[in-house]
Parts: sequence; C-alpha cells; structure tokens
Amino acid sequence: MKCRRCKALAAVALPSHHAGFCPDCFRKFFLKQVETAIRRKKMILPEDKILVALSGGKDSLALMEALTRLGYQPVGLHVDLKIPGSSDVARKTVEDFCSRRGLRLIVADMEEWGLPIPEVRRKVKRPICSICGKIKRHAFNRIALEQGFDVLATGHNLDDETARLFANTLRWDEAHMAGQSPSLPAENGFARKIKPLYRLSEFETAAFAFLTDIEYTTAPCPYSRGASFTAHKALLAQLEARSPGSKISFYEGFLERGRPAFQNRDSDKEQLAPCQYCGMPTSAGACGVCRVRQLLQQS
Repeated sequence: MKCRRCKALAAVALPSHHAGFCPDCFRKFFLKQVETAIRRKKMILPEDKILVALSGGKDSLALMEALTRLGYQPVGLHVDLKIPGSSDVARKTVEDFCSRRGLRLIVADMEEWGLPIPEVRRKVKRPICSICGKIKRHAFNRIALEQGFDVLATGHNLDDETARLFANTLRWDEAHMAGQSPSLPAENGFARKIKPLYRLSEFETAAFAFLTDIEYTTAPCPYSRGASFTAHKALLAQLEARSPGSKISFYEGFLERGRPAFQNRDSDKEQLAPCQYCGMPTSAGACGVCRVRQLLQQS
C-alpha cells in the first residue's frame, strides 16, 4: 500500500478512511484530525489556558503532544491515585514526559487529599471504578477552577466515546446521553471540558504515540478487571473490523441527530449548589467525594 499523500510506502493502514500513510504523513493526518475537532466544536480560543488530564497512557500523552505541536501551551495534570504497582509507574511516566518536553505539570496526590484509592476500596462498599472515576473528575474540575484554567481537555478517543454511547443506549440513559459531547460548556460550577481526540481511534493514537517516540504506560489498573466498558469496546471493535467506519458514523450521527433530541427532553436537571466543604457543585449539602473522605476519616 502506498501513502495517500506522498505515494511513499505506507506504514499505517486506516481502513475507515480507505487510506494508508507513511510515518510523516500519518503524523500530519493525526494533527489535522485534532485541529478539525477543535475548529468544528469551537473547543479552544486563542487566549484560553488549557489544562490536560494526563494518566500516563497513550491517549492523554498523545493529546498533550498534539496540542503542543499545534502551537498551544497546555499544562498537564496528573492525579496520583496511590494504587500499588500502578500509580507509581504512571506518575513517573507523566513526569518524565513533561520534563523531557519542558512542559508544566501539576500533580494531585490523593493520599494528601485523604483519598487514596486502596483505602477507599477497603472501606466503601460500592464498585471501586465508579468511585475512582468520581474522585478523578472531582480533582480535574477543582484544580481547573481553582487555578484559573479556561478549559479542561481529556484524552478520550473515538473508541471511548462510542463504548460510552453504546452503554448509555443499552440502558436508555437519557440524562447521560443528553450530556455526552466532545465539548461541554462551563456551567453550574463545572469547568469547560473538551475531548479533541474524539475523531481518532485507539489504534490511531497508539500509532501516533509510537511514531512520535512517546513512552507511555500500558499496565492496566489492577482494580478494573471485568469492567463492562472493556467488553463494549471489544464488541464495537468487531463491528468496525467487519464494517470500517461504523464507529465514527455511529458517534457523529448521535451528535448530529440523537443528542439534540435528548437535550430537548432534559428539562428536569438537578438543582446544584456549592459543597459546604470543598465548594464543588452538588445536589446535597456535601458532595460525594467529601462524603467518602469523611467516611475514611471516621474509620
């Protein structure tokens, strides 16, 4: 196969685009996809201060690299969850990445916040993935707002977004479907959030990371075994293999025709007010994360 752009030998084949690219042209293709997502969804203004959530995985680091190459000056944020055998590797990976590129990095240590995930897992009788996700989102939002960032960017890719949409559709979760978008405005105490990789697959972010010499962690979280999200991704991957382009068609079709219908029905939103302890938005007197912290302190 030859490169679509320069006709050299292709190194990356993309069936969904009926094309292949040499390494240099693929990097340009990847950056163009990110640039297109930002432009079409009006994700970033020239004066915006950008905070990027960095897990240490390929997607978030590829996003940070892409934004830097496109001329932005993003700041990284890593949430250290203190999970043995996982968090230390992830933190070092992120620190090394930012250090080599001269990028500013903020680290939120959950042990210092009174929320180490192993302790949460032992003492809170709820699915740990759900609580961990809530804690990370809380940290992202709190730091973005308290440190004056205009936009919070995450490395969610097309595979992530279609798997989430598939799960929400299976449950007909109207509230979550109304709120699913690659660009969400700042409102009700939440920072503006964007997902500039939503047009790119997991394979494409992995290829970009490899071709730009990004070292990333591949170790899965030891607490996430059996998560339904992984099974949904596998099912959609089978569909994509049989019918290339299915995932982007599914997601873009939802954004164009499905989400507006659910937004029109989303009239009964919860009334939110600042948490009495941390100031983050909640429908109760204390937010869920502060209640978890209090439970750990009492035990």
